[in-house]
Amino acid sequence: MATISKSALKARMLEYFRHVEETGEPLIVTDHGTPVLQILPFTAKRPMADVLADFRAIGPVRFSGDPNAPTGDEWDGA
Repeated sequence: MATISKSALKARMLEYFRHVEETGEPLIVTDHGTPVLQILPFTAKRPMADVLADFRAIGPVRFSGDPNAPTGDEWDGA
């Protein structure tokens, strides 16, 4: 992920915006070395039917283990 200072962004903002649009790579903007903004390309939301169609195309999901068995990652009761 690319990082740039506010002052450098101000000087060449359109150039950086075009780069984000073309590559899809986010841009982090800093103020005195501290990240303050993240510039991302806009992505349109997909209808839920389209999202679910991707999963339906994979086929049924099967689980062969015991769903009630402990995972070993149980939380401490404290």
